[in-house]
Amino acid sequence: MREKRRSGRTRLRPRSAVATLTAAGLVGLAALTGCDGQPGATRDGRQPPRPSPSPTPVWDRSPASVAAVGDSITRGFDACELLADCPEASWATGTDTAVRSLAQRLLGPASAAEHSWNHARTGARMADLPGQMTQAAARGPELVAVMVGANDACRARPELMTPVADFTRSFTAAMGALRRTAPKAQVYVSSVPDLMRLWSTGRGNPLGRQIWKLGICASMLGNAEDMSEVAQTRRARVHDRVVAYNEALKSVCAKDRLCRYDGGAVFDYRFTGRQLSHWDWFHPSKDGQSRLAEIAYRNVTSSRPPR
Repeated sequence: MREKRRSGRTRLRPRSAVATLTAAGLVGLAALTGCDGQPGATRDGRQPPRPSPSPTPVWDRSPASVAAVGDSITRGFDACELLADCPEASWATGTDTAVRSLAQRLLGPASAAEHSWNHARTGARMADLPGQMTQAAARGPELVAVMVGANDACRARPELMTPVADFTRSFTAAMGALRRTAPKAQVYVSSVPDLMRLWSTGRGNPLGRQIWKLGICASMLGNAEDMSEVAQTRRARVHDRVVAYNEALKSVCAKDRLCRYDGGAVFDYRFTGRQLSHWDWFHPSKDGQSRLAEIAYRNVTSSRPPR
């Protein structure tokens, strides 16, 4: 039944108006939700993909245990007394609070004493690393700190330096030995120090030159004052071999997602007389060991790997 016409238009009853608005709303909702009427569904009835959760970082910046492998530097040789290891001063696992080793910085002094192990050996070369890695892996460490290679270049003469191919194979074998027992262990790899820079720093010290005559790293440090072309060529060969060793370390490490190379930080570090042992002017002093620990800690705890 219609009401009176006004201005030529027919006015609907209130109930009819409500029904009309409700129907229009349902049509709009159906258009938004899709044919099946489920909120968020696409037109073919499928639910849109949900955002993926943030991936868990591969690198743990706070490992709970540390094992160290390598050579005399990691044993703290000549850091405390003449011609003797001083593992308490080791940059990697030492307990000397003056050094503040990597383990101490990561775990704290008390925990570091119980959850860090030093398997390095004075005189070790890269060929010895697979055996050391096997020992380290048996401890189940969350982080293995590696510094080795100086002795491969420090020989009686350059011809006796470890070939780069052999160096690379041995490091690859060492990583394989670790992975067989400790597949989830992280590995921090230090670059080999710049032996040319050590020669340049220490050659101005008369005592250092006398000690070097005993045969310390003769391929680089022998006849320290000789500036002839032959001597310069000899030192350049050793320097180039160290550079090649570091490239090998970087390359092999890059193939393992749980391995982090220091980006050449130790090689680039400018050791001064204060950072060198006053007994041989070659190995790091306690201060030098502390600088190595600082470099390692910075790289291990960085949110991004060194370049």
